[in-house]
Amino acid sequence: MHQLVAEFLGTALMIVFGVGVHCCEVLNTSKYQGSGHLFAITTWGFGITISLFIFGEVCINPAMVLAQAILGNITWAQVIPLSIAEVLGGIFGSIVVYIAYADQFKASVTIDRVKIRNIFSTNPNVRNLPRNFFVEFIDTFIFITAILAISGVKTPGVVPIAVGLLVWAIGMGMGGPTGFAMNLARDMGPRIAHAILPIPGGKADNDWQYGIIVPGIAPFLGAAAAALFARGFLGL
Repeated sequence: MHQLVAEFLGTALMIVFGVGVHCCEVLNTSKYQGSGHLFAITTWGFGITISLFIFGEVCINPAMVLAQAILGNITWAQVIPLSIAEVLGGIFGSIVVYIAYADQFKASVTIDRVKIRNIFSTNPNVRNLPRNFFVEFIDTFIFITAILAISGVKTPGVVPIAVGLLVWAIGMGMGGPTGFAMNLARDMGPRIAHAILPIPGGKADNDWQYGIIVPGIAPFLGAAAAALFARGFLGL
């Protein structure tokens, strides 16, 4: 139960930083509207670092949960409960951000509804599902492989900082095509929140097809490949 709560809260905190920075960057009357992608990606990286410092050895990503099961570090029976806790954390974190930015949402009814949806969930600027799938697969493969390697460093404090820098680097290098979700909970939790929240001015279609196929399925395959690579080639 402690691990489930930690995964829920750790994912929620990550989303508070991540969805929060997109609200900050997009919405009218926000102090930092228009700050740009560097502002957003850096906040995602720092936010994940802080979450890992607070909650310790959490996955905050169903893809990492799957990788840990493949490597034998957790039981297969834990995969679904931990993943559900993470998705619920993503929903909760998004609701917290929505309440915090409620006045900004009210002031932003003239902003394109797709831009509002994209505050919560990822989407491609060029919709090409096979290529979008490939990008999320590769991003997640790099992400999970690097975290597994980084986790071998036993110096206190190094792992959370290094993972934050890893997120920053992947976002800057490979975030352009799809927004580098690499995480079902990061995308589906906020996507569900967008569907249920009473956002002023209406909503764009939630694009469940993209959400399920690209940030939903591709990270699991990328994580499975990363776990097999880490075990077979890196000897982890």
